[in-house]
Amino acid sequence: MDAAFTAEQDEMRRTLREILGKRCGPDEVKAAARTATGHDRELWRQLAGQLGLPGIAVAEEYGGVGCGPADLALACEETGRVLLPSPLLATAALAAPLIAALGTPGQRAALLPPLAAGELTAALAVPGPALATALGLTGENTPGDWAGGGRAGGVQARAAVPDPATTPGIPGIPGAPAWRLYGEVAQVLDGHSADLLLVAAHTGGFARSRTLLFLVREDAPGLVRSRQPTLDETRPQGRVQLRDVPAELLGEGRGGDGTDPLPALAATGRTAAAVLAAEAVGAADRALARTVEYVREREQFGRAIGSFQAVKHRLADLYVHVQAARSAAYYAAWDPGQGALALAQALEALRITAGEAVQLHGGIGFTWEHDAHLYFKRAAADELLFGPVHRLRAHAAQRSGLFTPASGNEKVAL
Repeated sequence: MDAAFTAEQDEMRRTLREILGKRCGPDEVKAAARTATGHDRELWRQLAGQLGLPGIAVAEEYGGVGCGPADLALACEETGRVLLPSPLLATAALAAPLIAALGTPGQRAALLPPLAAGELTAALAVPGPALATALGLTGENTPGDWAGGGRAGGVQARAAVPDPATTPGIPGIPGAPAWRLYGEVAQVLDGHSADLLLVAAHTGGFARSRTLLFLVREDAPGLVRSRQPTLDETRPQGRVQLRDVPAELLGEGRGGDGTDPLPALAATGRTAAAVLAAEAVGAADRALARTVEYVREREQFGRAIGSFQAVKHRLADLYVHVQAARSAAYYAAWDPGQGALALAQALEALRITAGEAVQLHGGIGFTWEHDAHLYFKRAAADELLFGPVHRLRAHAAQRSGLFTPASGNEKVAL
């Protein structure tokens, strides 16, 4: 495997860093995150039009760039450096791969081109605390409690006969929708502002309970959405309420069974983990750089505090953490099967680096309004959504059989 970056990848990284460096200072990031949508729409259009950012990993036949997960990961490393609030993760890393993997030819043709062009944003509506399980990162994503258990909670779906006169369909998809959804999902990434929702719902009742994915457009009757307060305001989340909402089944429907989305969710989770790992590495690297800049300027006892040996040792340890996480993230970008382990390494590096950044900034670093807390909040919030770290590692170890005895009579010494 040749892990060297191509000239095109280096150019994309340089151009993206240049644009974000001009448009995404801490004050601009905070202002964008506090808008109604949670991101800067004008900047999103620029990134989509100039770099094709949302369509990096979308096939060329659907208007995308046709690159792989590695290119998306490199882009997210740069967005992570500035903690860019954008629909990139929800749209390009979660929703678009699921539509490409599960959608019918008509659904792919209708939805992927506008997603790749940045004209349409999408969100995966899975309960926030269960997102890591749904993506197969911290546990097997078998149908169960993560989607409501089939009896109560989550979202329920029932088949319905559509009335074209009163039931609007999904744009570009004839005959949709033919299902009705009811229930509630909280902590949905970009759930308050996405143009299209991919909703995980139970159908079939208790006897034949199964989890399927459904398409719901933003103006569907009965859909109520609101933004939720979050620890990390640069990662906006919403509450989605579905009150007998018309929906279109994602994929082929055979007797109401539909396409099993669980393998596609797990595959999407592996790629998304690699992308998130790169994003966390970018954030950790920038937090470390800002801390180094500060300790070079801050003086105590007539000398810069960065010249003290104890401070140098702490910064050296952080550098090792960040570089180890970067190596793991780059490896996972070429081999998404290692995404969960790379994500664990990157989230841990970000948490440690952000915590040290707060401390090494001294008294000013402990003020909640200081920019160092943007990175500290991102570290904590991402572990809540996609971790925690010990569960990511435990599930990866379980899947690889790391702690499984070779035979029933053997024991593994821990």
